[in-house]
Amino acid sequence: MADVREVTCRPLWRRTLWFFVALGAAGVTLATVRMAYQGTLWDVGLGIGLPAALTGLVSLRAVTVRVRADAHGLHVRTLLRRRSVPWHDIADLRVRLTYVNTSRGQETRRVSLALRDGRKRLLPLPRSRSSDDPAFDARLDALRALHRHYGTPESSHVPVVSNRTAGRGWVVPLGLCVLLLGGAGVAASFVPDAASDERAWRSAAACTAKAPALRGECRTTLSAVIARTEANQPKRDSWLYFTNSRPLPRLAVSREAAEDFRAGDRVRLTVWRGRVREVAGAGHVWRAHMTGAGELAVVTATLALAAGCPAAQVLLRLRGRRLPDDDVLPSAVPFAGALAGTALWLLPLCYLHPTTLLTSRGAIAWAAAGSLATVGLFTWAWRATRVRTPEATTAEVSVSSEETEPEKERQKQDVFLAARFLEHTDYNPHGFGTHIVLGGGPAAVTPHPGPGRFAAKRIPVERLTVRNVRRVRGGDGDTVPRSWHIAELDDAGKPVRLAAAPADLTRVIRELGPAANP
Repeated sequence: MADVREVTCRPLWRRTLWFFVALGAAGVTLATVRMAYQGTLWDVGLGIGLPAALTGLVSLRAVTVRVRADAHGLHVRTLLRRRSVPWHDIADLRVRLTYVNTSRGQETRRVSLALRDGRKRLLPLPRSRSSDDPAFDARLDALRALHRHYGTPESSHVPVVSNRTAGRGWVVPLGLCVLLLGGAGVAASFVPDAASDERAWRSAAACTAKAPALRGECRTTLSAVIARTEANQPKRDSWLYFTNSRPLPRLAVSREAAEDFRAGDRVRLTVWRGRVREVAGAGHVWRAHMTGAGELAVVTATLALAAGCPAAQVLLRLRGRRLPDDDVLPSAVPFAGALAGTALWLLPLCYLHPTTLLTSRGAIAWAAAGSLATVGLFTWAWRATRVRTPEATTAEVSVSSEETEPEKERQKQDVFLAARFLEHTDYNPHGFGTHIVLGGGPAAVTPHPGPGRFAAKRIPVERLTVRNVRRVRGGDGDTVPRSWHIAELDDAGKPVRLAAAPADLTRVIRELGPAANP
């Protein structure tokens, strides 16, 4: 790649895109002619021409994109804009990884520019929808070769920025958090009115002729005869039809109520505030659902707790703002666990005491005990998500490395540690190893957690040398747990990566012997 003078990236399937551009032009022509000769705004011709025109416009935008790199910098041309960035303004070239379908492993890779003023720009090309695309890798290598020749890159490796890394922005989770909190505020504003309606319904008395002004707040009882019923599927309303459409033609009820009542049943309808709230017959009673204050309080608390998940992501990104952009951040699962633990006591409390939280001694004691539990859970989550550097982990293990005689005897037995080499080697063919066994024999890679050394392959420790120990990066793949560390080894001139939990990785490196640890 040292002889690369210029790199040009154009979209794939250019002939197909130009065909759609021509199709769009034909659609615009057809729509114009139909409107000019018939003077109508919509007919079959316009219905066909308009979608074709939109398709052609999108294809024209895609086919005119071009990215060119030469000795002067990067030049990006789109349909409506052209811009150039000199090499000395570019701090690094990175890969932006976006997962399209995590269950199927589908991902999109694009090249991102990290400018020296702190801004980031995403190049339209090259683009890849696979993790194994030689064409994308070749163009990326060519662009980085030009950058090394005419600029000063900050990193020697290819930084990969994904959803798990520190370089991903926090604007989207912050916006989601604000949106959920806004929804919680809207739901909370309806709680007092719902509580007032519940009290009014429970205290409403039967209407009398002496209080005509209060007929809207009192209960009116009407007699009716059911003509027929209509029980529909659960997602559709079921109906009760009344004889002679009196006192109303029909009433929407639940499916169970429509199945319980029969044609000819005499029922009593209770009307309150202009709506039928209850239908009572011989042995069957249907009551209209009234959204209570407890239900709205539960919705409010649920939305507020849900807002805690994106808020935890924002907190982790702010906490790791000093890390390199391609370093993988700790998972927000501990904070999600703390929120779930909070929901166990908060949701029942909101349902039972939506408006009487500060007036009930039992509710105050409940809230105080639950708040202490929540503080403990979030303290644990804060400690569980701290960023552990390899230096700190090595110091922790060194402090507790004093071994007694029984411990030394146990070390002579086989110990299986969850660790795996990320590269294909003769002792890890096709990445089959999931564990490393130590103790009772030479260090070996196994595809199982034991017991026994079945299918184990010995690790040639005599040719391995530890070059570096670091945290997980975005380029290490999403199968490596966030809390693990990576040991960069030299296997007779070939770089090899070994991933394991921090304490286990330190133990494996020690077992490799002095030859591997200069």
